[in-house]
Formats: sequence, structure tokens, C-alpha cells
Amino acid sequence: MRAAGRFIVLIAALALAGCGYNTIQREDEQVKASWSEVLNQYQRRADLVPNLVNTVKGYANQEKEVLTRVTEARAQVGSLRVSPDTPSDPEAFSRFEAAQSQLTSSLSRLLIVSENYPQLKSDANFRDLQAQLEGTENRITVARTRYIQAVQQYNSTVRSFPNNLTAKMFGYTEKPNFSVANETEIARPPRVDFGGTPASSVGGNN
Repeated sequence: MRAAGRFIVLIAALALAGCGYNTIQREDEQVKASWSEVLNQYQRRADLVPNLVNTVKGYANQEKEVLTRVTEARAQVGSLRVSPDTPSDPEAFSRFEAAQSQLTSSLSRLLIVSENYPQLKSDANFRDLQAQLEGTENRITVARTRYIQAVQQYNSTVRSFPNNLTAKMFGYTEKPNFSVANETEIARPPRVDFGGTPASSVGGNN
């Protein structure tokens, strides 16, 4: 009886493997790992915002509208309820993407404004924060790219026969991905340029 039981378990395991269960599991874990890195990098950026805003305020307090927009965008990002399951919820994922896009746009505008204040641009703290922001934006781009690739592979797997039957049986569905428009914006992160670069070339949006 024991031998028969082990044989049944072996057959069941082979059947699941043949239907893509193990592949789906593995690719789902890769999506989760990639999503975690995306969150880490976006949080790193959010943590830079308060000091950046306060530094700019010290030299350009009259730019209240720009400073307010950055602060509000950062607050919106912070108010989101984000979890490892967010990629499985299209609506929650869409809210996350929209909030991060708004913060990206607001930060780009802040850096454009900073070009009008030579003393601010020469401030050591501002230069350090700006360099950290540029590095973080680059890491965000890398993390997003890896996430996009992981989701594309996973979605392709759960759509393919016979994997789609296994996916449906165990509740695995397609996951939302970052939009092309938003990806183009992220691909042009705010740049650090202390050589007097014209404001129109700084950041992704104006």
C-alpha cells in the first residue's frame, strides 16, 4: 500500500509538472521578487523628497506651487496601501502607477525650477540630494525593466495551453504591467548637470 501511495504521488507530481504548475509557481515568485525591488527603489526616492523640498525652500521659497505639488505627490504615494499582492489587483496597481508617475513629474519640474537659482545649485546638500535622486531614478528604471520582463514571461506562461488550464485550476491569472507611456517617462530620469545646462533639458517633463 505504501508503494502504491508513493506511486500515486509521483504520478500526480509528474502530471502537474507536465501542465506547467512548477513553471507557473517559479515565474510567480520571480514576479514577486521583482515587485519587491520596485517598491524598495520607489521608497528610496520617497525618502529623499522631504530633505530635497526643504533644501529648495531655503533658496526658492517663492516657488510655493512647485514645492506644494511635490509634497502632495509624495503624500499621495505614501497614502497608498501597497503589498506583495498589489500586482494581482489591476485597480490597485493602476493607482500605484499613477501616483508614482505624478511624483516623477513633480520632481522633474522641481529640478527645472532649481536651474533658476545659482546659489541653490551650488549648495553642497542640494548637489548631494540631486545626485542621490538621479541614482535612485536609474535604479527605479532597472527594477521596473526587470519587473516588466518577469510579468511578460509569467503572463505568456499562464495564457499558453495547457498551462492555462492549470493556472485556472489554481487561481493564477494574468498580472497588470507598467504602461508604455509611463515607462517612457521613467526612462528619462532627472539628470544632474552642474555646468549650467538649460532648464529645458532637465528632467522628463516641464
